Amino acid sequence: MIIKKYQAETETEAILLAKNELGKDAIVMNIKTISPKGVYRLFRKPSVEITAAVDDTGILSGGKKEIENTPNLKSSFFTNTSLESTLVDKNSTLKSNVISTSADDASAIEKKLNGLQELLEKQMLERQNEKKEQEEIKQKDPEEQKREACIQLVYDQLLRNEVDEKFVTQLVKEIESKITKDITIDNILSHVYQKIILKLGQPKTIEVQEDKCKFIFFIGPTGVGKTTTIAKIASDLKLNRKLKVAMLTSDTYRIAAVDQLRTYANILGIPMKVIYTEEEMMKAREELLDYDIVLVDTAGRSHKNKEQRDDVERLLGTVSEDEKEIYLVLSATTKYKDLIRITENYSEITNYRIIFTKLDETISVGNILNIRMLTNAELSYATCGQNVPDDIGKIDTQETAKKLLGGFE
Repeated sequence: MIIKKYQAETETEAILLAKNELGKDAIVMNIKTISPKGVYRLFRKPSVEITAAVDDTGILSGGKKEIENTPNLKSSFFTNTSLESTLVDKNSTLKSNVISTSADDASAIEKKLNGLQELLEKQMLERQNEKKEQEEIKQKDPEEQKREACIQLVYDQLLRNEVDEKFVTQLVKEIESKITKDITIDNILSHVYQKIILKLGQPKTIEVQEDKCKFIFFIGPTGVGKTTTIAKIASDLKLNRKLKVAMLTSDTYRIAAVDQLRTYANILGIPMKVIYTEEEMMKAREELLDYDIVLVDTAGRSHKNKEQRDDVERLLGTVSEDEKEIYLVLSATTKYKDLIRITENYSEITNYRIIFTKLDETISVGNILNIRMLTNAELSYATCGQNVPDDIGKIDTQETAKKLLGGFE
């Protein structure tokens, strides 16, 4: 008897190999699946190996044999069927006397195995990529590695200061384009520092027009400190700049706010009026045209309330564009997502400059850069406490840039 093994990608191919060499008298004694070994097992498909046998007396000299159906085959693979029909009917295949599973079970198992294989392939690919990156890093010049580490450090620092990732990426890309082989780490930090200052822009404060009254409106959500901010600005304009100042308030929703502003007005010796309607605002405008500056406190409005927002828009419309400036007052402690919604809603009704309050109540100044880059609105004042008139000043862009970089500069 002659016993031989044949290996191919499929059972059909393996059986055909046996048929061609041993003839139709061959018996399939065993069938098994061979999984590839080693690192490349994930990238190669399993193969099939069959063990076939034939009585050496049944081999014809000179080549191929004739096949007849035989009842004494050890494998039920060929039982009572021709070789060709058996190869086609795969649902009837039994391997090495192992009990066959149903087609549904086999399909489910196959899906699980395929999923496992995909996962293993993904992990293998990730390891290969990591290894490749490590090899590339080893090949880099030490100075280049330092520069890349420096940029990554800046990137991480800005994120820690709650700068929006898209703005961090934008800054880094702009800096990377200027990095040359001979640049030093100090120069990289200097580039980033200067770039942030340019992004923040030159803050603008209240501008006085000679022989013309200017109406300064303060808008914004509730609880951000508008009234206190107005009192601080009024003190500076009156005491330091020696200007003729008046105050108006439409914040009639909070009695305490009116009383607070009236108290400051009495201390400073400046007139203060309460207005309830647009008509009263227009009348007050005519009465105060001989003043240099008129500060107008509006009621704190929810950015979610369209009716309240429309009230603010109508009030702003009582004064012409060349006679007014508008300042949106925001708290530095407000969440960035809320600041986005607030600025977007007010942008629909007017242009504005931005005042940030409560800088003393947060350790992060990332939102200053975020809102500046998001709205492109000019920055203005910043407040850092409750003391009137001391705790206010123009936003210091250089100091802000240093804080954003964690004192690197």
